[in-house]
Amino acid sequence: MRAKVSITFRNGNRAKSVSPRRTGAPHRRTRRGSPTQWGAATLFVLPAFLVLYLTVSLLWKPPLWIAGVYAAASVITFVAYALDKSAARNGNRRTPESTLHGLAIACGWPGALLAQQLLRHKSAKAEFRATFWITAILNVAGFLWVCSPAGRAALKL
Repeated sequence: MRAKVSITFRNGNRAKSVSPRRTGAPHRRTRRGSPTQWGAATLFVLPAFLVLYLTVSLLWKPPLWIAGVYAAASVITFVAYALDKSAARNGNRRTPESTLHGLAIACGWPGALLAQQLLRHKSAKAEFRATFWITAILNVAGFLWVCSPAGRAALKL
């Protein structure tokens, strides 16, 4: 049985009683805005993108291979996140963050988002997440341009 520790401040107020943490025990912090608080909300982005894709498909009829590129890139990116998580756990060489971001911007961001939530990998580091969302937004903007009549004319698709 562990002893409880109580702290009394100079002004007479008492802090909440807490049990001291055992050494060697894993410790997870829950910060404001951490994935445990808002992670599920990010998954609404995937259905929203699906609706956007279907709308674009009805309006501009993009080539079907674009859907295939998103599917393949998402699977590859998910696997890259899984391998990086495994390497992190085992102390092996890690996948550079730039590679993960490169996969995300190359149509793999849906797979990256699923990996972040399902594998709980790269989901808490604020700088990484900010860069990830920039890559996702840039990819969606590029998708809209490529599928638009102007983009298709410029690319001769």
